[in-house]
Amino acid sequence: MTDFDAIAFDLDGTLVDSAPDIAHALNTGLHEAGLQSFDLDRVRSWIGDGPDALIARAMSAQGLDAVSTAVVTSRVRAAFDVITLAAPLRHGMVYDGIAALLTPLQALRPLVVVTNKPTRLACAVLQAAGLLGHFAAVHGADTKRQRKPSPLLLEEAADRLRVSPGRLLMVGDSILDLRAAHAAGSQAALVLWGYGHHAVPESVDAWRVATPRHLLTRLLHQSAPCEQNT
Repeated sequence: MTDFDAIAFDLDGTLVDSAPDIAHALNTGLHEAGLQSFDLDRVRSWIGDGPDALIARAMSAQGLDAVSTAVVTSRVRAAFDVITLAAPLRHGMVYDGIAALLTPLQALRPLVVVTNKPTRLACAVLQAAGLLGHFAAVHGADTKRQRKPSPLLLEEAADRLRVSPGRLLMVGDSILDLRAAHAAGSQAALVLWGYGHHAVPESVDAWRVATPRHLLTRLLHQSAPCEQNT
């Protein structure tokens, strides 16, 4: 990993453990539609592609085609958004060490969030988590084509920060984050405390980070001025 000018963080599974809230919002919408609900572990395994993909997986898991049940799917999504906005992080939490990570980094490099969660929902979660003020911008996937592994959000973030994508570090917990970074020509770090890192093959070349403190130590080292011999 080389030096960089800005850092992009994934949200769910990287900054916050929001799986309990996502499961609650999903199951509330499914229940209101008269459909089967799912346990937390099952829902957690579906997180990463945004709410529309999450709901599509829930439909498929109970033998329903999201296309043929478009009206029901739309109702579930509407309920999901309402529940999320009403209580963005009531059941979940900020991962230990994240606040201590962001505070010193914010003084060194611009920080942004790049997530497959829609921007409005992402901002609500960050606000509830007390983290929103650390970030210069929040780039959410408000359209399907923006979702990681598409590089569009990273390219948008780099452009807004006026840095080269190659000088942007993407920090996330899934193969989608790594693929988006690769497609954008950005650098990437895979965190090992989130949801999706277990699905990343060991053969994939990635900087794996065990804890937020490990990440902070490495990033501070990267930002330290070179010592000159006297």
